[in-house]
Amino acid sequence: MGTDRASARSVVFAPLDPHSRAETVVRRLSDAITFGLLADAEQLPSESDLAAQFGVSRVTVREALVSLRHQNLLETRRGRGGGSFVRAPADSSLRARLSELSLPSLRDSTDHYVAIAGTASRLAALRATPEDVKRIEDAASGPPHRVERTFHLDVAAAAQSARLAREEVRFGAELGTLLWSPVIQPDQATCDPRDEHRAITAAIADGDGDLARRLTEEHIERAVERLVNLHLTLVEP
Repeated sequence: MGTDRASARSVVFAPLDPHSRAETVVRRLSDAITFGLLADAEQLPSESDLAAQFGVSRVTVREALVSLRHQNLLETRRGRGGGSFVRAPADSSLRARLSELSLPSLRDSTDHYVAIAGTASRLAALRATPEDVKRIEDAASGPPHRVERTFHLDVAAAAQSARLAREEVRFGAELGTLLWSPVIQPDQATCDPRDEHRAITAAIADGDGDLARRLTEEHIERAVERLVNLHLTLVEP
């Protein structure tokens, strides 16, 4: 596991509430898959390992894996080297999901996320260690849509708030794969997300919480505008 994703991925396998049911395991893993923390074709830990990490029974884990297979988010391979492997959602399914959302619900969810991510950046500027900053910088390599997912979750992890990190993962299940989807390409002639990431990271490294929050909110609001425009194209052509 690369260090650029280690902190973000640790949220995925954190222990669940002792009374959690299989639906909670399903949500935790589906969040991670749709958010890109678990990559396409990546093999999951064994049932016994998952049960130990989540703090639930193997029966609960097995029930959750069956549900994920029915959702086409996992596939099972038999024989040597077999197990449960991730199947990332296709772009066509992302477009279908977007077309099913109402514009008011879309704006409400993204407004909430702007507040969450902005707060995470402000707290990261106050609490991040040099190692946290290095991890955020390292998260800026790779395909743009995957960079976005890991970048914002690593910022939330650097804020040292488990609740904010969980909110990031939860948003990934709700709208994150749409907001940062390769379906929606930014106009790099007017704004380059990589430059925006570097500016946010620099503000965090300098301990400037107000600037980090403002830059993060502006960065996400531009992405929301692109998502809303795509929504209008699909739903109200």
